[in-house]
Amino acid sequence: MFNTLLYQPILGLLVFIYKYIAFRDLGLAIILLTILIRLVLLPFFYKGAKDQTLMQKIQPLIKKIQEDHKHDKQKQTEALLALYREHRINPFSSILLLIIQLPILIALYRVFLTGLTDHALFDNYKFLALIDLSQPSFLMVLLATLAQYFQGRLMLPKMMAGQTDVAQKTNQLMILFLGPILTLIILIRLPAALGLYWVATSIFSAGQQIFINKNLTKQKHE
Repeated sequence: MFNTLLYQPILGLLVFIYKYIAFRDLGLAIILLTILIRLVLLPFFYKGAKDQTLMQKIQPLIKKIQEDHKHDKQKQTEALLALYREHRINPFSSILLLIIQLPILIALYRVFLTGLTDHALFDNYKFLALIDLSQPSFLMVLLATLAQYFQGRLMLPKMMAGQTDVAQKTNQLMILFLGPILTLIILIRLPAALGLYWVATSIFSAGQQIFINKNLTKQKHE
């Protein structure tokens, strides 16, 4: 079922884009496939990213509720649920997003690792005639790491004026650098095709986060 519903359709779509749209440039085909998949999943990503951003912004309120009702878990839960309803936040949206995208990520991983070895499907593994996407590329890993760092910076909440919470600053720095470090470790030995996908999806996510941040700022002013 996994092969029928995900792996084969994604591989077939990549081959179609490669042959008829991307001028037989595998890198361009991967970028176009990434954009197409992200557009299909955009409603889920937008909701998840928006809820995550709002959750970060109301952290002081969440901490106050937890402190005020630290001896009564039932009241704490009720107050937190009321807070989420007030700000129209689903605290489980990130989990739902992970469940939705995990099978797709696994299928893409298989496409890039096994599908690209079929020379009957692709006769050009170069991106812009420069990078062999079937082999590891330090340049692509570096670009993916930087893109992941930039995306993480956009997702971090700005510290409130005068706030000196050392623990919160430390957690923010850990979150900021953990993503790029994991990206580097994961991609360093894998084909550059995965790195290119990582770059494309991180840039798309960064653009989406910029839009969400501007939209939330506009709503706040209104």
